[in-house]
Amino acid sequence: MDRNNEKTHFLSNSKPVTLTPSWEAQKLPEDDLNFKGMDKEKLPLKPPLDKWRLVFIIFMLHGLGTLMPWNMFITAKSYFEDFKLAPVDGGNGTTVYASSFMQYIGFASQIPNLIFNWLNIFVHLGGDLTKRIVYSILFELLIFIVTVLLAILDSTSWQAAFFWITMISVVLLNMANGIYQNTIYGMAATLPIKYTGAVVLGSNISGLFASVVSICSTYIFSSHRTSAIYYFITAMLVLLVCFDTYFALPLNKFYRYHTMLRRKEEKPLTNQQEVTKVPYWTVFKQASPQMFNIFFTFFITLSVFPAVHSDIKAVAPDFVISPDLFASITCFLTFNLFAMLGSLTTSWIQWPKPRFLCVPVILRVVFIPLFLLCNYLPKGVDRTIPVLITNEWVYWIIAIVMSYSSGYLSSLGMMYAPQTVQPKHQITAGMFAAAMLITGIFSGILFSFVMPSLVAL
Repeated sequence: MDRNNEKTHFLSNSKPVTLTPSWEAQKLPEDDLNFKGMDKEKLPLKPPLDKWRLVFIIFMLHGLGTLMPWNMFITAKSYFEDFKLAPVDGGNGTTVYASSFMQYIGFASQIPNLIFNWLNIFVHLGGDLTKRIVYSILFELLIFIVTVLLAILDSTSWQAAFFWITMISVVLLNMANGIYQNTIYGMAATLPIKYTGAVVLGSNISGLFASVVSICSTYIFSSHRTSAIYYFITAMLVLLVCFDTYFALPLNKFYRYHTMLRRKEEKPLTNQQEVTKVPYWTVFKQASPQMFNIFFTFFITLSVFPAVHSDIKAVAPDFVISPDLFASITCFLTFNLFAMLGSLTTSWIQWPKPRFLCVPVILRVVFIPLFLLCNYLPKGVDRTIPVLITNEWVYWIIAIVMSYSSGYLSSLGMMYAPQTVQPKHQITAGMFAAAMLITGIFSGILFSFVMPSLVAL
């Protein structure tokens, strides 16, 4: 056979490779899964390297995407409360919608997120992994388009309608995000421990990113409307990047190796056709110590952030940060920056070990009274208890320690949880961990409703 015939023969017998990361759900042949050259019975003794840390970066990007909806809406607090929901006559008062916006946005975000995180563990909402992630991201993009349109429109004469349309949008956004977030944590759980940390790191970067974009858009654009339009368009661009990078995973040898390794471990030893049932309760019990750590870390954090944290005002009128930027910098920027740094630290330091992680997690309860003793002035509430922490620098240090410990301890809990179960159940453990994360957030937000009444006793 001459060279031309050989080439023609090769091209006629070559099949295109399907780029779908969801092979564990579709049970496709190895050749269709980009596994050519990998014998699932004889995997390489030396695992492939994550060259240029591409898989780490992709999961970090998806971590950023999973908390983008929540962070973009809470960081835009000033846009909603001081512009869209401000008094129509331009007075100094506060409308009922503005005074309750943060509490409502918390419920509208976290209740659907909580429900769909837990449902996604037991019910394959949306089908296989690819469909769950792709459809969720596309739906989130659609909701952000609606949010941009609402920013363009003048809603002065229909504030009530704007308020409830926004809340419905947030509910729908977080229904999709609950599926997206839970699935990504499940996927990361099958990789080495630091890749779950990458998702948590990305989620903390998400908050920092939202804070920086908010501050920059406020300074660049003098109009609240223009600032908000570009602010929410930025979120759409991030989700588009997440959408695109997801399909790069099957091209990476490192990711393919670990997926093949998991498929080999999940293969039934006795009957190939046997359907293996996931022992949900056993998995939950084995991972329960870390589930508690994840839950309680986020419960304490969300009890004070952002509801209490963002309503703490400077006592000194001549403080280095101007009053209009005090909350943006000492609350949102500080929390997101140091939570990110705390999460990043776990890439090099993983202490304490799983058995003793509960000790610092429980000790963080001290942050609740500390924040209440600062100059916390909730809207519509007359504070009666004295302000004992009057130094802005002391308050800022407390905020930094709270933020850093939140990022660090939550990352450790999320990283440890999948390691407490058998490899074949790590996806389920990762999904349980994500659901407990959201449960902690929701419970903390719920508890934050009590805070205004505690300073008005």
